[in-house]
Amino acid sequence: MENAVKLTQSAEKKLLETFKEEGKSTETHHLRVGVESGGCSGLQYYMAINEKEDKDETDTSVEYNNIEVVVDRKSFFYLLGCQLDFSTGLNGKGFEWSNPNASRTCGCGESFSL
Repeated sequence: MENAVKLTQSAEKKLLETFKEEGKSTETHHLRVGVESGGCSGLQYYMAINEKEDKDETDTSVEYNNIEVVVDRKSFFYLLGCQLDFSTGLNGKGFEWSNPNASRTCGCGESFSL
């Protein structure tokens, strides 16, 4: 099955740094990403570093450079084909989502609608 979320190399690098800064290991923790109601466009992205036990049989996961990315069933189709990047450009520094399914996104890039 196609991966819900793809990570760029810069996102992978920053996530590995973040795991280390927070004293967490890719052996014991994973990155959980998803979608929830909110934001100025109706839906917003979320990310959290959780313990590997925080996973159930309905989750989908994929591994990038030892980072396990976990998506819950509800969020999977919203995130299908999405890309997570990390930018240090002039527009600011941070994680950025590219979602081919979004019909509208807000100016901050953290929320969208279908």
